Amino acid sequence: MAKNAIELLKDVPLFSSFSEKHLQAVVRTAKEMEFPPGTAIVREGDRSKVGFFLILDGQVEVRKGTKVLSRLGAGQFFGEMAVLDGQPRSADVVAVTPTKCLVLASWDIKALITTYPDIALELISELSRRLRQTSMALSE
Repeated sequence: MAKNAIELLKDVPLFSSFSEKHLQAVVRTAKEMEFPPGTAIVREGDRSKVGFFLILDGQVEVRKGTKVLSRLGAGQFFGEMAVLDGQPRSADVVAVTPTKCLVLASWDIKALITTYPDIALELISELSRRLRQTSMALSE
């Protein structure tokens, strides 16, 4: 599992600049969870501190009410912002097949930063990059 999860994390923008050592630390800290079809992994409006989910296997749907916004599969992720800011979820995420995820809670991220302070700089850099992209997109 660890090697596959590390390869998948490298493609997640939030973790793409992490060193191999930091990626290994993330995988060691995270938990693997399995969700049967029909399980609501995340519910709209929830303020759960379990925030980031990397799909290792399976498929989920992102739903707003009865409307399906997107379908995500292995290597894709959701909840990356909630793990950092604790804001309510903006949609439901429901397993549509047996789904296995690598899960990071906000306290996991805080523990990683305490152990590896330079992870905070990597996260700040990525969030700054995203903010610049959003600002540029809004000004066009």
